[in-house]
Amino acid sequence: MSAPRFPRPPRTLPRRAAAASVAVVVLSALTACSQPVPFDPAPDAADPDCAAVVVRLPDEVAGLAARETNAQGTGAWGSPASVLLRCGVEPPGPTTLRCVSVDDVDWIIDESDAPRYRFVTYGRTPAVEVVVDNDVVSGTTAVTDLSTAVAAIPAEGGCTDLEELPDAG
Repeated sequence: MSAPRFPRPPRTLPRRAAAASVAVVVLSALTACSQPVPFDPAPDAADPDCAAVVVRLPDEVAGLAARETNAQGTGAWGSPASVLLRCGVEPPGPTTLRCVSVDDVDWIIDESDAPRYRFVTYGRTPAVEVVVDNDVVSGTTAVTDLSTAVAAIPAEGGCTDLEELPDAG
């Protein structure tokens, strides 16, 4: 009497298992490459106006792709991250730093850590801070790309020139 014969499993099972294993390895590798950009959230990052800014942030700034961040009210672009945004920073008071208006959003420019430039909105509460590595990307281009999103915070004032101030005499 011969031993019973069992049907042979189809050959596609090992191929499917191998394909699934390869897919898991590839996805794991891709995930490992795109770690979130670490941030400390700004003091007022939970302000609803910051949420309005974050949902309007573009997928690309100055030709750099958006990156995931690990903190509320933040955004980052580039690899390595060369444009960093934090919403909810303390609004600046009067200053002698240069102030520019881009698409109806006023920005104070701090160049003291060049080539890293710090832009902070002026006349909006909460304020938005953008730090740009100017060796990689133009700060002007970055704030131009971000101004539409930042405009979600209503303006309460803006930059003034000394010539616009009333005469004290």
